[in-house]
Amino acid sequence: MTDLADFTRICRADNGLCVVTTLRDDVSVQASVVNAGVVDHPVSPTPVVGIVAAGRSRKLRNLRVRPRATLVAKSGWEWVAVEGSAELFGPDDPIVGLDAEALRLTLRAVFVAAGGTHDDWDEYDRVMAAEGRTAVFIAPDRIYSNS
Repeated sequence: MTDLADFTRICRADNGLCVVTTLRDDVSVQASVVNAGVVDHPVSPTPVVGIVAAGRSRKLRNLRVRPRATLVAKSGWEWVAVEGSAELFGPDDPIVGLDAEALRLTLRAVFVAAGGTHDDWDEYDRVMAAEGRTAVFIAPDRIYSNS
């Protein structure tokens, strides 16, 4: 049985890199490479796959209209996919009850879960705010793989 532990293992084997797909207005697939990691949702202890997206990215634009995504991680010939609904948390996508400090900490948590490290967290926070970075949480409906 494939689960989020498999996603984490395979994703980490390639530095947290995976492909995320969203749907455009014409319902064709838009794909991009992102860093991803499994984190607890900031409101509930439910594990979700998290990514950080630039504020003006196409994936955010697509997810605001059609909040579903698929992420695929691979390592060698092994891969695992996570499909599910997406929730956004950022300067243009607030979550009731969470403030700017919660966003700052959430962006760090997703970055670290995706394998990121930083020598200057204050600079990281400044850049994330300046770029309007948004945390995207994918709540898995399906997880499957080729193993």
